[in-house]
Amino acid sequence: MDALVVSTAEGDRVFTLMGAEHPYRVMVETMNEGAVTLASDGTILYCNQRFADIVKGSLEKVIGSSIYQYISSTDLQLFEALVERGLKGNSKRELALQAGGENSVPVLLSISPLQRTDMPGAVCAVIVDMTERKKMEEALKKSYNELERQAVELRTALSEIKKMKDQIEAENIYFRQEFKTKHRFDHILGQSDGLKYVLYRAEQVAPMNTTVLILGETGTGKDLIAATIHNMSPRKDRPLITVNCAALPANLIESELFGREKGAFTGADTRQVGRFEIANGSTLCLDEIGELPLEVQAKLLRVTQHNEFEHLGSSHTIKVDVRIVATTNRNLEEEVRKGRFRQDLYYRLNVFPITVPPLRQRTEDIPLIVQTFMERYCKKLGKQITSIQKETMKALQDYPWPGNVRELESVIERAVILCQGSVLQLVDKLEISSLQLSPAVRTLEEMERNQILKILSETRWRIEGKDGAAAILGLHHSTLRARMHKLGIVRPETKESD
Repeated sequence: MDALVVSTAEGDRVFTLMGAEHPYRVMVETMNEGAVTLASDGTILYCNQRFADIVKGSLEKVIGSSIYQYISSTDLQLFEALVERGLKGNSKRELALQAGGENSVPVLLSISPLQRTDMPGAVCAVIVDMTERKKMEEALKKSYNELERQAVELRTALSEIKKMKDQIEAENIYFRQEFKTKHRFDHILGQSDGLKYVLYRAEQVAPMNTTVLILGETGTGKDLIAATIHNMSPRKDRPLITVNCAALPANLIESELFGREKGAFTGADTRQVGRFEIANGSTLCLDEIGELPLEVQAKLLRVTQHNEFEHLGSSHTIKVDVRIVATTNRNLEEEVRKGRFRQDLYYRLNVFPITVPPLRQRTEDIPLIVQTFMERYCKKLGKQITSIQKETMKALQDYPWPGNVRELESVIERAVILCQGSVLQLVDKLEISSLQLSPAVRTLEEMERNQILKILSETRWRIEGKDGAAAILGLHHSTLRARMHKLGIVRPETKESD
């Protein structure tokens, strides 16, 4: 086709096209891109086979038709703007061509002015089919999104692995330290009613997630009761984590409990995982919680209420699942009254209190405890001790044990070391030092002293006889004199005992 007659508003016009012998005709016909020559009104003056293929039409039908019937309605304004810019130079943009019915083909359209004086306003257009490229872009985008998703999952997994690694490392450090200071007996010894009741209470609360407050004097084995509660709980497969609130300086206890970031304070050269993170999913025993500073108590209250906290030096909130078992040898109600312990924290901790009786209130357990300690230290020290004198056992049962089981263990260890035969004897006399007395024991001593003074005053300091103070108190007169000497009671008039 060398010429085309086109009907326009001004009448029929004849346009001369490239002849078969034109040197560029073969190139245009065989190129992979669509090529179109457009009149000023959008009439297609010429197109190659590739363009006809793109719009899914025949050359005969496409040439002489309007380009606008192939432009997507949403891209008409864009196309007109491209033509307008193309008349001035060159314009290029992606848009959609209608290709048979409702189908559309994404194309890259490049428009340039047609340099012919007999066709003012005519333009040349080169169309690149972007279908395959779009498919590739979609595939790449899908692959990229999938890689992004996998990367997010990987980052999350790495974060969890790091968290687990930090926790395992912290647990290893904790257990290495704990092994060195592990309690020297593994079982709770005794069959007294008081101890049986404590174990009954522990068994009641163990299956729950309830916070437990274990009360008792120093050396009564509160930590063993805490371990018993944990070992009977659903959390027993995880290690029990213990922190001694009395053993750590006030300036370190917060980072020990809640962890810290590197540089949180002077000397914080490394990041530290706190005991609450280590105990996540397990039980945390706060030993001697009455020693906790007030500023740390406020942060502990938040953890008990919301199970969340932040590292020192960080604003990132950490959620944990920790059961708290606290122990104390202090009277926390008295500490609250004196302003040394937060009342709200006390109520959060005192959900299920368990009081461990002192050794002097379960003297029937002393023979079993003594026997166990004696066998243990005999094995450790290579001794052959097979029995204990009755007088020795009676002395051990009569002694009030202000240091409780811990003091008894020390006494037996010392006796085993000094024993030269097969019968255990006490080389040292059991005496109570005023420095050893706990507040509770001192209170009992004061009560005893006041009662003896009261009876002595009523009997006018008569000790022996039917109406004497010893008979009224139910004591032998020599025992009463010994107690008076021990308690520092002397007759005011003579400044000496009767």
